[in-house]
Amino acid sequence: MPKVAGVDSSTQSCKIVVADADTGEVLDERVAAHPDGTECPPDAWWSALREAAEGLLDDVAAIGVAGQQHGMVTLDEAGEVVRPALLWNDTRSAAAALRLVQLLGPAGWAEAVGSVPLASMTVSKLAWLAEHEPANAERVARVMLPHDYLTWELCGRPDQPVTDRGDASGTAYWSPVTGDYRTDLLQLALGRTPELPKVLGPAEPAGETGSAGLNGVVGPGTLVSAGTGDNMGAALGLGIEPGDVVVSLGTSGTVFAVHDKPSTDPTGIVAGFADATGRFLPLVCTLNAARVLTATANMLGVDLAGLERLAREAAPGAGGLVLLPYLDGERTPNLPDAAGSLHNLRRGTMTPANMARAAVEGMLCGLADGLDAVRAQGVTVRRVLLIGGAARSEAVRSAAPTVFGVPVTVPPPAEYVALGAARQAAWALAGSAAPPSWSLGESVVRDEVDEAAGERIRSAYAQARTALHPGD
Repeated sequence: MPKVAGVDSSTQSCKIVVADADTGEVLDERVAAHPDGTECPPDAWWSALREAAEGLLDDVAAIGVAGQQHGMVTLDEAGEVVRPALLWNDTRSAAAALRLVQLLGPAGWAEAVGSVPLASMTVSKLAWLAEHEPANAERVARVMLPHDYLTWELCGRPDQPVTDRGDASGTAYWSPVTGDYRTDLLQLALGRTPELPKVLGPAEPAGETGSAGLNGVVGPGTLVSAGTGDNMGAALGLGIEPGDVVVSLGTSGTVFAVHDKPSTDPTGIVAGFADATGRFLPLVCTLNAARVLTATANMLGVDLAGLERLAREAAPGAGGLVLLPYLDGERTPNLPDAAGSLHNLRRGTMTPANMARAAVEGMLCGLADGLDAVRAQGVTVRRVLLIGGAARSEAVRSAAPTVFGVPVTVPPPAEYVALGAARQAAWALAGSAAPPSWSLGESVVRDEVDEAAGERIRSAYAQARTALHPGD
């Protein structure tokens, strides 16, 4: 029974799961915190990985890393970090993204790399660096993504760093269609072309841990898989197939599905990513998801359990209240400087229960718009798989089928990004044509779709959004 490990290096923490390579049964897991903020020294991720791995990985045969997408890791000629990494949720590069879009036009970018640059994407962050920190930009000899950096460290800092097609597709300077870097677009952003990681195939190993292992925490010669981005890791961990659409309610909200052909959405709503299996992963991301519920609970003076009770007391539609949940700006629609707003306030409906319900429905409506956008790219939507911290809320589970308009399946709580990284490690270890078949366990199915209520909720949300932001 070989064991494999998967790492989820997210915005907030490093999570590691150890699983049976044949069945996917989780044998152990651990977590270590990351610093808060929208930029982070990459060695903090490495320290957290070592902390979480202590005493956990002695007998694993392979390890894989899935990391937060888009983060800009820059190294100089000596392999030293130039500046703290800018993370996906750092919006200071919004103006740089807009200038890049104007140079090629939205359709030009979508055709070239499957995505229209946003503040979150690596190409925009490099353009910001060139404009605002030219001395640092001049020092950049090599650019990586967060998972690339950790894979590089695990392999003992080899001369040739590697990545995978899934994470590379989030840079906006690698083409899912051709499978090649667009160094001309990198040149456009940074003014020069630094070294980039080699893009590996889905089951291709990145290498092995160095002679000293992971500082003695994992043995030398442990196989390291290519790794991938966090959303691609979640898709692999869930084992999604055509007809499945994942809605993840974590720090950010994401809507994604596997597809057999690349997406090129000139509106920029759908990012045309690649996945970790050789297929494609059209994806919509919102900045605001589970934290909408946390912020609303704080405002109402209750904990999350209290918010849950309040939301379930209110009828669908929240008495007409609509929350536009742009509490941290927004990526989809592209409104980095927007703020949240509450609409249709009336004396008779201004109750804590309606406010709690409006928070749940507002969060879900933003993601339902993403579901519509993915469907418009030719993706078949038969069911939604609901994951992430907020998917544990009964109020969210009961409202989701009505807001989304399709049945909802809630898989058992698990660290699916880390599981996906572990499944990739098992795949690389086996050297098989397809990843191993792992069971998710018993899921909760919610198929109570109230179409009339869903239309009312979505219509009220659309009216509020259009009134406040007419172009979106």
